[in-house]
Amino acid sequence: MRGRKWEARLDAQVPDDVARVIDTLPEWFGIAEANVEYVEAARTKETWTVRGEDGVVRGVALVDYHFDRAADLFFIAVEREFRSSGIGAALIEAVAEHCRERGVRLLQVKTLGASHPDEGYAATRKFYEALDFIPLEETDLWGEQSPCLIMVRVL
Repeated sequence: MRGRKWEARLDAQVPDDVARVIDTLPEWFGIAEANVEYVEAARTKETWTVRGEDGVVRGVALVDYHFDRAADLFFIAVEREFRSSGIGAALIEAVAEHCRERGVRLLQVKTLGASHPDEGYAATRKFYEALDFIPLEETDLWGEQSPCLIMVRVL
Protein backbone atom coordinates (compact mmCIF):
# COMPACT_ATOMS: atom_id res chain seq x y z
CA MET A 1 0.00 0.00 0.00
CA ARG A 2 2.82 2.43 0.76
CA GLY A 3 4.06 4.22 -2.29
CA ARG A 4 0.81 3.66 -4.15
CA LYS A 5 -0.75 6.74 -5.76
CA TRP A 6 -4.32 7.01 -4.52
CA GLU A 7 -7.02 8.89 -6.40
CA ALA A 8 -9.61 10.82 -4.43
CA ARG A 9 -12.82 11.76 -6.19
CA LEU A 10 -16.08 13.52 -5.62
CA ASP A 11 -18.59 10.75 -4.99
CA ALA A 12 -22.16 9.99 -4.03
CA GLN A 13 -23.04 10.00 -0.34
CA VAL A 14 -21.76 6.87 1.43
CA PRO A 15 -23.16 6.86 4.99
CA ASP A 16 -22.77 3.09 5.38
CA ASP A 17 -19.09 3.36 4.44
CA VAL A 18 -18.62 6.24 6.89
CA ALA A 19 -20.07 4.03 9.64
CA ARG A 20 -17.83 1.10 8.62
CA VAL A 21 -14.66 3.22 8.55
CA ILE A 22 -15.53 4.80 11.92
CA ASP A 23 -15.92 1.31 13.40
CA THR A 24 -12.29 0.54 12.49
CA LEU A 25 -11.05 3.57 14.49
CA PRO A 26 -12.58 3.48 17.98
CA GLU A 27 -9.73 5.47 19.56
CA TRP A 28 -10.54 8.44 17.29
CA PHE A 29 -14.30 7.95 17.12
CA GLY A 30 -15.26 6.86 20.62
CA ILE A 31 -18.26 9.12 21.20
CA ALA A 32 -21.38 7.32 20.00
CA GLU A 33 -23.46 10.51 19.65
CA ALA A 34 -20.79 12.15 17.47
CA ASN A 35 -20.55 9.03 15.31
CA VAL A 36 -24.30 9.14 14.68
CA GLU A 37 -23.89 12.79 13.67
CA TYR A 38 -21.10 11.90 11.22
CA VAL A 39 -23.15 9.12 9.61
CA GLU A 40 -26.18 11.40 9.32
CA ALA A 41 -24.02 14.16 7.82
CA ALA A 42 -22.74 11.64 5.28
CA ARG A 43 -26.27 11.48 3.88
CA THR A 44 -26.17 15.09 2.69
CA LYS A 45 -22.68 16.64 2.70
CA GLU A 46 -20.31 16.81 -0.26
CA THR A 47 -18.50 13.49 -0.20
CA TRP A 48 -15.00 12.62 -1.36
CA THR A 49 -13.74 9.05 -1.40
CA VAL A 50 -10.71 6.96 -2.13
CA ARG A 51 -11.61 3.46 -3.21
CA GLY A 52 -9.42 0.40 -3.39
CA GLU A 53 -8.98 -1.66 -6.54
CA ASP A 54 -11.96 -3.69 -5.33
CA GLY A 55 -14.17 -0.57 -5.36
CA VAL A 56 -14.51 -0.50 -1.57
CA VAL A 57 -14.27 2.90 0.12
CA ARG A 58 -11.01 3.03 2.10
CA GLY A 59 -11.09 6.73 2.98
CA VAL A 60 -13.78 9.38 3.04
CA ALA A 61 -14.04 13.13 3.59
CA LEU A 62 -17.15 15.27 4.06
CA VAL A 63 -17.07 18.96 3.18
CA ASP A 64 -19.29 21.93 4.09
CA TYR A 65 -19.41 25.33 2.45
CA HIS A 66 -20.71 27.84 5.00
CA PHE A 67 -19.61 30.83 2.91
CA ASP A 68 -18.51 31.29 -0.70
CA ARG A 69 -14.82 31.68 0.16
CA ALA A 70 -14.48 29.30 3.09
CA ALA A 71 -14.93 25.55 3.37
CA ASP A 72 -15.00 23.18 6.32
CA LEU A 73 -13.44 19.72 6.20
CA PHE A 74 -16.23 18.41 8.44
CA PHE A 75 -15.05 14.79 8.58
CA ILE A 76 -12.16 12.74 7.30
CA ALA A 77 -11.23 9.15 8.11
CA VAL A 78 -9.20 6.35 6.60
CA GLU A 79 -9.90 2.71 7.34
CA ARG A 80 -7.41 1.42 9.91
CA GLU A 81 -5.69 -1.04 7.57
CA PHE A 82 -4.99 1.80 5.09
CA ARG A 83 -3.80 4.51 7.47
CA SER A 84 -0.43 6.10 6.63
CA SER A 85 -0.72 4.95 3.01
CA GLY A 86 -1.36 8.40 1.50
CA ILE A 87 -5.15 8.19 1.33
CA GLY A 88 -5.73 11.02 3.81
CA ALA A 89 -3.35 13.32 1.95
CA ALA A 90 -4.98 12.40 -1.38
CA LEU A 91 -8.39 13.30 0.04
CA ILE A 92 -7.23 16.65 1.40
CA GLU A 93 -5.36 17.62 -1.77
CA ALA A 94 -8.36 16.75 -3.96
CA VAL A 95 -10.70 18.72 -1.69
CA ALA A 96 -8.28 21.67 -1.65
CA GLU A 97 -8.00 21.70 -5.45
CA HIS A 98 -11.79 21.54 -5.84
CA CYS A 99 -12.16 24.38 -3.34
CA ARG A 100 -9.64 26.54 -5.22
CA GLU A 101 -11.59 25.92 -8.44
CA ARG A 102 -14.74 27.16 -6.66
CA GLY A 103 -12.99 30.32 -5.46
CA VAL A 104 -12.64 29.15 -1.86
CA ARG A 105 -9.71 30.81 -0.09
CA LEU A 106 -9.71 29.05 3.31
CA LEU A 107 -10.17 25.40 4.24
CA GLN A 108 -10.70 24.70 7.93
CA VAL A 109 -10.65 21.54 9.99
CA LYS A 110 -11.43 21.00 13.66
CA THR A 111 -9.57 18.47 15.77
CA LEU A 112 -8.77 17.75 19.39
CA GLY A 113 -6.51 20.50 20.74
CA ALA A 114 -2.98 20.17 22.10
CA SER A 115 -4.08 20.95 25.65
CA HIS A 116 -5.54 17.42 25.68
CA PRO A 117 -2.87 14.72 26.20
CA ASP A 118 -4.18 12.26 23.58
CA GLU A 119 -1.17 10.98 21.57
CA GLY A 120 -3.28 9.87 18.61
CA TYR A 121 -4.58 13.37 18.13
CA ALA A 122 -1.05 14.76 18.47
CA ALA A 123 -0.26 12.70 15.36
CA THR A 124 -3.45 13.97 13.72
CA ARG A 125 -2.38 17.58 14.28
CA LYS A 126 1.06 16.83 12.79
CA PHE A 127 -0.66 15.27 9.77
CA TYR A 128 -2.70 18.43 9.18
CA GLU A 129 0.33 20.67 9.73
CA ALA A 130 2.29 18.64 7.14
CA LEU A 131 -0.52 19.47 4.69
CA ASP A 132 -0.19 23.22 5.36
CA PHE A 133 -2.92 23.64 7.96
CA ILE A 134 -2.11 26.32 10.52
CA PRO A 135 -3.42 26.18 14.11
CA LEU A 136 -5.75 29.16 14.51
CA GLU A 137 -7.55 28.84 17.83
CA GLU A 138 -8.28 26.34 20.57
CA THR A 139 -11.79 26.70 21.99
CA ASP A 140 -14.21 24.94 24.33
CA LEU A 141 -16.68 24.38 21.46
CA TRP A 142 -16.88 20.69 22.39
CA GLY A 143 -16.72 21.29 26.15
CA GLU A 144 -13.86 21.73 28.61
CA GLN A 145 -12.83 18.06 28.48
CA SER A 146 -12.49 18.09 24.67
CA PRO A 147 -10.67 21.23 23.53
CA CYS A 148 -11.39 22.01 19.88
CA LEU A 149 -8.48 23.18 17.77
CA ILE A 150 -9.49 25.08 14.65
CA MET A 151 -6.87 24.81 11.92
CA VAL A 152 -6.94 26.61 8.56
CA ARG A 153 -5.22 26.20 5.22
CA VAL A 154 -4.90 29.15 2.89
CA LEU A 155 -5.79 28.08 -0.62
